[in-house]
Amino acid sequence: MASAEYTEKQFENDIEFSLCTNGGYVKGNPEKFDRVLGLDTETLLTFIKTTQPKEWKKYNSIYGDDSEKTFIERFTREVARTNLLRVLRQGINDRGCRFKVIYWKPETAINEESREHYDQNILNCTRQLHYSPTNENSLDIVLFANGIPVVSMELKNQFTGQNVANAIGQYKFDRNSRDPIFEFKKRVIVHFAVDLYNVYMTTRLNGGQTKFLPFNQGSNGAGEVGGAGNPLYYNTYQTAYLWEKVLTKDSLLEILHKYLHIKTETLTDLNGKTTETKETLIFPRYHQLDVVTKLLSDVRENGAGKNYLIQHSAGSGKSNSIAWLAHRLSGLHDRTDNKIFKSTIVVTDRKILDSQLQDTIYQFDHVEGVVVKIDKDSKQLRDAINSGAGIIITTLQKFPVIYKEINSDNKNFAVIVDEAHSSQTGEAAKKLKTALANIEEVLDEYAKAEGEEEDKRPDEEDKLIAEIAAQGQHKNLSFFAFTATPKDKTLQMFGVKQPDGKYKAFHIYSMRQAIDEGFILDVLKNYMTYSMYYKIIKNIPDDPELDTAAGIKAIRRYESLHPHNLAQKTAIMVEHFRSQTKNQIGGKAKAMVVTASRLHAVRYCFEFKRYIKDKGYTGLDVLVAFSGEIDDEGMSWTEEKINKTKSGEHIKEKQLPKEFHDNFNILIVAEKYQTGFDEPYLHTMFVDKKLSGVKAVQTLSRINRIAEGKDSTFVLDFVNTAEDIQKAFQQYYEATILAEETNPNVLYDLKYTLDDFGIYRESEINSFAEIFFANTQERDMGKLSATLRPAMDRFAAKPLEERETFKTTLSRFIRIYGFITQVCRMFDEELHKFSAYAKFLSTVLPKGEKVTVDLDDKILLQYYRLEKCFGGSIVMDKHDESGIDPIKGEAGVRKEKKDTLTKLLDRINEKFGTNFTEMDKVLLQIENDIRAEESLVNFAQNNDERVFRPVFEKVFKDMAIQRYEQNDEFFIRMFNDSAFMQYTMDLMRSDIYRKIKTAQV
Repeated sequence: MASAEYTEKQFENDIEFSLCTNGGYVKGNPEKFDRVLGLDTETLLTFIKTTQPKEWKKYNSIYGDDSEKTFIERFTREVARTNLLRVLRQGINDRGCRFKVIYWKPETAINEESREHYDQNILNCTRQLHYSPTNENSLDIVLFANGIPVVSMELKNQFTGQNVANAIGQYKFDRNSRDPIFEFKKRVIVHFAVDLYNVYMTTRLNGGQTKFLPFNQGSNGAGEVGGAGNPLYYNTYQTAYLWEKVLTKDSLLEILHKYLHIKTETLTDLNGKTTETKETLIFPRYHQLDVVTKLLSDVRENGAGKNYLIQHSAGSGKSNSIAWLAHRLSGLHDRTDNKIFKSTIVVTDRKILDSQLQDTIYQFDHVEGVVVKIDKDSKQLRDAINSGAGIIITTLQKFPVIYKEINSDNKNFAVIVDEAHSSQTGEAAKKLKTALANIEEVLDEYAKAEGEEEDKRPDEEDKLIAEIAAQGQHKNLSFFAFTATPKDKTLQMFGVKQPDGKYKAFHIYSMRQAIDEGFILDVLKNYMTYSMYYKIIKNIPDDPELDTAAGIKAIRRYESLHPHNLAQKTAIMVEHFRSQTKNQIGGKAKAMVVTASRLHAVRYCFEFKRYIKDKGYTGLDVLVAFSGEIDDEGMSWTEEKINKTKSGEHIKEKQLPKEFHDNFNILIVAEKYQTGFDEPYLHTMFVDKKLSGVKAVQTLSRINRIAEGKDSTFVLDFVNTAEDIQKAFQQYYEATILAEETNPNVLYDLKYTLDDFGIYRESEINSFAEIFFANTQERDMGKLSATLRPAMDRFAAKPLEERETFKTTLSRFIRIYGFITQVCRMFDEELHKFSAYAKFLSTVLPKGEKVTVDLDDKILLQYYRLEKCFGGSIVMDKHDESGIDPIKGEAGVRKEKKDTLTKLLDRINEKFGTNFTEMDKVLLQIENDIRAEESLVNFAQNNDERVFRPVFEKVFKDMAIQRYEQNDEFFIRMFNDSAFMQYTMDLMRSDIYRKIKTAQV
């Protein structure tokens, strides 16, 4: 083939041929385009007259010879007044005449006329369109729907030395956004920059500020593990999916009808006054379009009753994906044109999602009341479900209250679960399934399995069978679970079982792809770890024997809360924030400090404020976040009590996120705001807490959000190693896979282990079940508690270690039963009876004696050093296929073990100590060295303290300079903080002078 054939023109030819041969298009004539109006008026009028002849005749009788001109003017004014999307969806009205400018594909094949109208839509593929009234620039390809330009494409060909970056540059710098065809919301809706390997898109041209987003499938294909880019195809273009799938007639019109929407954001000043209203035209990214399409196809093919896991990373646009899926499911019909779901229920805690769903769906259908938000009580939810509301938004907590009251026989429900985790596998989720399950269908299935035994059961067991109906999957209930970090339980409950026995998500948009495509930042790119070395000595003459675990915990707690430890780390964090973080993101950067406990958070908060005040720093404003109330040395603290605005008013808990965004830049947290907190200006995270697994990923991901001017993040970690964090992130970097299925027979193994303790009897379980499952409104608590008493007495007679093992095994049975019965139906009545009995028994057994040890006045911090250990990027393996382990049946219990305080200190110091020099002694190092100076001692003995002062300070500073490099953190602080150095010298001078004068040297 001659090189001339590898041109951009050939690229255009191939796209045009595909669209006009298989895509439902007709070759367009660029000469018919009106550059001033930005329309192919001839085609638009032809469509109107052909599809709506009666209405046009009526219109023509009103306007006569001016009908065509008047119609085009009316169309242009209406688009300018509202927007093109609204006119496409609602048409235009003029003096009692109603016109549709496009016909959408009907949901069913029942209405033949609607299908005929749809087929009459005219889609044109027009090449080299000269679009501007002021110049002869041309667009490579423009796609028209009934004469209205809706898509533009700029093509580049690597074989001629250009790529997609050149196409993007052409849009930014050679295309005038004021030309009619480019006016935002009025003509072309989406612009694609395309080369042989990549596609990018934008919905708004804005000169050099135009933002293009990748519109690629992912390196291994859409929904699969991989990074940015597109998979390798040997028989066609790597970007052919754009014109072979996305831009075909059916697909493009579906996107125009059911995906595109305008997002409006209102920006306010500090007083809440609106400063700007920002509009964004949302076009689905490829993975969003793909996941909704694949889910709808699977449901249409298989009907209700399946579970789906969608593992989409932060930055995937889950809120939009959920909104689109909810809307499409609510109107989905099967192959025989029957509506599949009565209602679509969205279970979420995202406050933004309900308003977003309502606004988005109103743009699609322009009908009020399609989306019902449950913001009152459970009766409101029950009524919404029973009345057949299309889309219902609620929280999981409301379902347990009403699960008996919902009339769901022969109705199908779609349940979309936002950020699915193990909480969806507990009692609340089981009752949700009971509420929505088709009781009749499950009872029939159970009857077949049990034969004639069904008829012999006493009435009080009816409720028991109904509860069993809530276990496992149901033919009338489909779950769609969205999460970035699925756990093993979530994978088995919602995932797809592979031929090798592993479980994986139905659709994946990985963290790796989100990072590669620039939708989130890589939080591991700039990661620094510090190791803490210390030695703690015994401060009492005796050597008490302590519970080993409690003793070690007390020693670690003493160290972590030691004022010197907090002061050293605070200095590092504040100085790093001032020198590195504060000026990031145009001076808007913020930091989060993740602490080990509420007490740590409170003490860190006060230490931060003290340090900032002592240094005289300004522009560093600290908030603290923790739940409940915490006592510290006789003072009681709450979040609201500590946090105050700049004007001194207390900040309420609900106000904190906005206050932090607007007025503060450091947030200290304890088990709060580590998940679901979306603050795009968070740049730096300081970690002083052990993190692992999904918790590490969720916590560190708080700083991965993108924002204008934000191009980096930073993590300083005092506790975890780089290897710890790499291990935690690896399983969520691409895809999470459950190594194998959890075996339901684990339950029997645990039950047999519990039986062997001899604590309960089968007759007692049956007596309990007769009362518990009785068909009455109120259970007899007195009788119920009496059935548990014999087991309580036998338990009390057992040795301590046996009691602890029994309780641990019992708790494990309860937890695993609650999970496994969500995954598969057991149909074991006896086991279900026992599970109810076990739950109640666990509540009445004595709580274990929690051993606590107070060592604060018995030990002393002798040495302390913080040392930077790792700085750089933590790199993920890109093809790691190791899975997370399934649930095991073994139950373990800690055996009581005791050690002396000396042995415990030796163990701690062996792990956290190092080769200390004399300069590592926090309390004695400077004093010992100065007191060893014989000339200084003689001078003190012969002079008063006023004369001694300048001599002492010269010796002190000389020694400090000598030791500067041996103990950098301590002495760097001294030389950077003149007030601290002077305070230390004054304190030591008086003490040393007193000791010398009293002959204590």
